[in-house]
Amino acid sequence: MEHKHKIKSANEAAEKIIEWGESQGLITCFERAEKMKPCPIGESGACCKVCHMGPCRLVGPNAEQDGRGVCGANVSTIAARNFLRMVAAGTAAHSDHGRSMALTLLAVGEGKTKDFEVKDPEKLNRMAAILDIPVDGKEVNDIAREVALKLLEDFNRIDGELNYAKRAPQKTRDRWKKWGIGARSIDREVVEAMHRTNMGVDHDPDHILLHALKTSLADGWGGSMISTDISDVLFGTPKPVQAKASFGIFKEDEVNVVVHGHEPTLAESIVDVVSEPEMIEYAKSKGAKGINLGGMCCTANEVLMRHGIPTSGGFTNQELGIMTGLVDAISVDVQCIMPAIVELSKKFHTKVITTSEKAATQGAVHVPFDEHHAKESARKIVRIAIDNFPNRTKKGKYVESDKSPLIAGFSHEYIEYMQGGKWRASFRPLNDAIMAGRVRGIVGLVGCDNPRLPATGYFKTLALEFIKQDVLVVTTGCGANAYAAAGFLTPETAREHAGPGLQEVCEAIGIPPILHMGSCVDNSRILTVASAMAAEGGLSDEIGGMPAVGIAPEWMSEKAIAIACYFAASGVPVIFGGGQSPVAASKEVTNIMTNVWYERFMGCLRFEQDPEKVLSLALEYIDNARANLKLKKYEPGRFGTERVLMDMAARRDIGKSSAKPHLGIQ
Repeated sequence: MEHKHKIKSANEAAEKIIEWGESQGLITCFERAEKMKPCPIGESGACCKVCHMGPCRLVGPNAEQDGRGVCGANVSTIAARNFLRMVAAGTAAHSDHGRSMALTLLAVGEGKTKDFEVKDPEKLNRMAAILDIPVDGKEVNDIAREVALKLLEDFNRIDGELNYAKRAPQKTRDRWKKWGIGARSIDREVVEAMHRTNMGVDHDPDHILLHALKTSLADGWGGSMISTDISDVLFGTPKPVQAKASFGIFKEDEVNVVVHGHEPTLAESIVDVVSEPEMIEYAKSKGAKGINLGGMCCTANEVLMRHGIPTSGGFTNQELGIMTGLVDAISVDVQCIMPAIVELSKKFHTKVITTSEKAATQGAVHVPFDEHHAKESARKIVRIAIDNFPNRTKKGKYVESDKSPLIAGFSHEYIEYMQGGKWRASFRPLNDAIMAGRVRGIVGLVGCDNPRLPATGYFKTLALEFIKQDVLVVTTGCGANAYAAAGFLTPETAREHAGPGLQEVCEAIGIPPILHMGSCVDNSRILTVASAMAAEGGLSDEIGGMPAVGIAPEWMSEKAIAIACYFAASGVPVIFGGGQSPVAASKEVTNIMTNVWYERFMGCLRFEQDPEKVLSLALEYIDNARANLKLKKYEPGRFGTERVLMDMAARRDIGKSSAKPHLGIQ
């Protein structure tokens, strides 16, 4: 009987490689996901293994009412503890990234590295102002040193609050204070989370979950925001760039180097090194025409946003990139790196190179990265790739024609600039477009892609439905990679798929209806944009209550849980798609996240496996927010017949006026 291939990825190029791999007997995350079903007890949060009296599994029809672990903990306590540990792990991952960036900035400020410098002194000065650091008469590196030291306080402060908490609207901060969830410091909240969830400490589900929110705020308004800002200062604040996406970015006649992971410091050095004349000549001496650099996962987003380096995709594409047979070396640092790529690489010629002291993988080549000698490490990696080029075989599934154009690079600063230019940059036009109903609301479609689903399929389906209904989409992380490969990150997408109101807005500015805002730590950009919109006025005067929703359609990482919690604590309803809720075993915990949090913070967490229900639930939150703000009721197609774009004369008239522009639409 002939084996019928089951669709595993909504990315057509990925699907070609998966199907070829199956014919070759190659095993990837997609096949492993089929064979390894989730444990139904652990999946729903009903398994506790925090002590050696267990693991305790609370199962059965009466488990929630009568179930008890050996110590007496019930299902709600166990589910809440497991959830808090996920938040702590996700916060630790992002914030350790932020710590690395702060230490790199400090090295620049102290003159201890020659491979990095301040590339955006204006943003550095804005950071200094937020941190109450005077800048007049100071050298750039002295400011960098002071800023780095101030931000490093956020990791071990004994009391007080995060430096960047002041960037949130006052009403949002008042809610944090009322419920005692204002984060003091990153390390303290993570350590306390682990202490609270140790055997015999915190047993009240509501109390445990409040600390989950507190810990997550240390991520969103701490580690992640620190990382984003410092990356902008050192490598340049993103603005729109053109690039390509999918597996067609790899070249048969050039050395292909892939950077994969999350920390941008080494990747930035590799960007510089691959264009060095000596390195290009070395590649030619090995028979290659040059060196081609591509990205994978969130490191891809970092170098894409700033340099237009093409991306080969997100999390589920990493094995498939090797299976093209064209990747000579893949350099990895931390987070979301499958150990399976090393074993798979042995069936091809690819060298997998680890670089972080925190992340070793058996069988990989290790080139330790030191920010003080960054380019030296980068040159070693690129030379390994070049030396490996002659070992390339014909084995692999080439997909040369599969690549999509894209525009990325929508930082907070550029989104503000694009609405009014350098001198009148503002969020007023976006607020006005929402108030008028041209833009129904905003949805953040972010997070991982997951091999247990047709990978990236939920992203594509939801995005097209949202923009069709005049909802502006912002995206980060692997979701952004999914849209890049699908060809959705172009202005033409507005004309082809967006509703008439959103289409007018996008055409007037010249933007896609889906804005690529960066890597997963760059969800912090969405927080600062929301804060700026609140400060601009006309909508809610806090983040809570805005017609905005966050969605992680295919989440898989603990980082996604931490991100969702800091948005919920900041006032944004968040919906998880895909698999089972990690707290499904407890109705009490589910109610706290869904209803209690919404009453307290105007944000919440919802878990919904059906994408159609995710869509309707998100639109319900958006429309209810519009009604509560007493905005005009959204009417589909209302602006389709009254579209008038301004000509140059009209634009000049606006330039003479003190009024702010309204997206170029009258």
